[in-house]
Amino acid sequence: MENACAANPLHGYYKWHARIYDATRWSFLFGRNRLLRLAAEVLGPRRRTPVTLLEVGCGTGRNLARLARLFPAASLTGIDLCRPMIARAARATTPHALRCRLLCEAYGPESLPPASADCIVFSYSLSMFNPGFDAALDAARSHLAPGGIVAVADFRRSAHPWFAAWMGVNHVRMDDHLLPALQARFDVVNLESRKAYGGLWEYFVYLGR
Repeated sequence: MENACAANPLHGYYKWHARIYDATRWSFLFGRNRLLRLAAEVLGPRRRTPVTLLEVGCGTGRNLARLARLFPAASLTGIDLCRPMIARAARATTPHALRCRLLCEAYGPESLPPASADCIVFSYSLSMFNPGFDAALDAARSHLAPGGIVAVADFRRSAHPWFAAWMGVNHVRMDDHLLPALQARFDVVNLESRKAYGGLWEYFVYLGR
């Protein structure tokens, strides 16, 4: 796993982008805060018990820090393939370091014990797993505990080929491939699809069991 982290071709990309990620990505990574609030609402009273949370593609740790506040008794794990992002996440989660574990590795079946996670979050990460989103969702399904939820916010599609092509240059696939994959594996708890910037693209917020 460490070798995968070291050899990851995105390492160079995020070596520079990690520094400005949170300052710039708010302008188009919509729905992230809503996703986390909905996850807390769905889990209800359980959010104040020792639940186990995982974020796949945790990036700078922004979501993990918010999850730590929303779930004050939770054990958290963040997985990311880019070491510069993991370094940022370590700083972001310093106040919660005793209950937050960070792994620089590829997410897969061996990342967690089976049926051990109460909530698995994918926040704008699945659209960058190309190939690999199917395998990641299969792993998530095996890792969810009974009554657990998968929570996803991501790009859906664009009616403008030039924009989709530009996003592809930035390692993002957005041709409405994720929702069918989610719905084939999980029962829908919440699904919202919204337009950004007058319809330049659509994004979705999804929770499933």
